[in-house]
Amino acid sequence: MSAPSIGRPNPPQTAAGRDLKQDRAIRTQRLILDAAAHAFAEQGFLAVTVADLAEIAGVTKGAVYFHYTNKDALAVAVSEEFYRRLAVLAEQAQRLPVRHLEAVVELLLSTAAAFRDDEIIQAGARLQLEQKLIKVALPTPFVGFTQAVHTILGQAHAAGELPAPVEPRRLARVLAAGFYGSQHISWVTAKRGDIIERTQDLIDAVLGHYRRPPGDEPPTG
Repeated sequence: MSAPSIGRPNPPQTAAGRDLKQDRAIRTQRLILDAAAHAFAEQGFLAVTVADLAEIAGVTKGAVYFHYTNKDALAVAVSEEFYRRLAVLAEQAQRLPVRHLEAVVELLLSTAAAFRDDEIIQAGARLQLEQKLIKVALPTPFVGFTQAVHTILGQAHAAGELPAPVEPRRLARVLAAGFYGSQHISWVTAKRGDIIERTQDLIDAVLGHYRRPPGDEPPTG
């Protein structure tokens, strides 16, 4: 009869086993983050409990607490992902083979589409409004987006796409404020169903005077 195995050390874990465990942990963390985004976007921060998030994600409360210390930590994680995605949209717009003003237009429209379709974006926007309800600091809202618009407008100004008296920083502030105001109104009145139309209205009203059809020479100032 062989000796009982009680008390014997566990066999060393293989690299494949460690990778599988890590992949499973990453998937679980992603499920929890997506569940938090859905719940925060739909119900708001205060209305959601960790038990709610566990149920939406299909995991235990223990799994939620294993990956995130508490609900505040999840708010931070969702907000950080929100700003990361906005930054990606800005980078993509700057790489487009178009005039700089058209890159601004594409940034505004692609961001509007993300607000309409992406729950991480929707949750991040709502958490911006609910910062005072959250016990930990979230990233400062609006700054990165405004800076991205300003950067592209500065390039447009340097390329002669804007008249010399136009100040890119002030124009960026107007566009950022107009965009976030438009998306908020669209959220409240139409669940963002008309956000693209509202964003196009903003573009036409603010940038329409400066934009030129493809093939035209930009103004020299």
